Amino acid sequence: MTFLALDIGNTRLKWALYTAPHPGAVLMQHGAVFLETIDELAERHWKTLPVPSTMLGCMVAGDAVRRRVEDQMELWDLEPHWVVPAAHEAGLKNGYEHPSRLGADRWAALAGARSRVMASGASRPALVVMVGTAVTVDALDAEGRFLGGLILPGFGLMLRALEQGTAGLKVPTGEVVDFPTNTSDALMSGGANAIAGAIERQHRRLIMRTGQEPLLLMTGGAATKLAPITDLRFETVDTLIFEGLLLMQSRRLAL
Repeated sequence: MTFLALDIGNTRLKWALYTAPHPGAVLMQHGAVFLETIDELAERHWKTLPVPSTMLGCMVAGDAVRRRVEDQMELWDLEPHWVVPAAHEAGLKNGYEHPSRLGADRWAALAGARSRVMASGASRPALVVMVGTAVTVDALDAEGRFLGGLILPGFGLMLRALEQGTAGLKVPTGEVVDFPTNTSDALMSGGANAIAGAIERQHRRLIMRTGQEPLLLMTGGAATKLAPITDLRFETVDTLIFEGLLLMQSRRLAL
């Protein structure tokens, strides 16, 4: 019973085909495309894939993009299903003021973190960091309750705002260093440290709230930029949203 997982962000669509719809299933094939090229999925990327039995996706890109993706899935005559954050799902409790307004990608990533906590056999909180167009820093307690989280600009948005709002500053190609001595490095290092600082503050607050060291998980295309500048123990998990979708789908099929 093969399972197709989709993660549609603001910039790219990522997909993964698993051998089965449950945590720990083997990843068979995966890929990513920019949203501009979604209409080529059926002909170029999915044409030779084994036919998925089921699918579940999360998306933040809007209804127009969703319809384009569903058009591509007509290749298999596959019924599409999409994550809609709820008050409870897959062992999670949604503490958002309006649960349905939480981003579907954040909800799926929290499910991925919960899946990892359960697999470890030790109940503990988790801090989930997604570094993409925007950055989110979301806290989960040891019982699977989403406590809340931060949203801040990603590297690109932060640097473009500086370029647009100041005279003479251009989007850099610099490096993240401790004490920058040129403008490009200063801009890149400033952005990275702003994000790292938010993570470290939430990490401290979560320890104060729960009394436990949280599992810190980072995912997203720019997560590697943060690795050299934080002393916190963390794991980079590229497949975190997919792991959440696997957990969600397994629970849905069990109902």
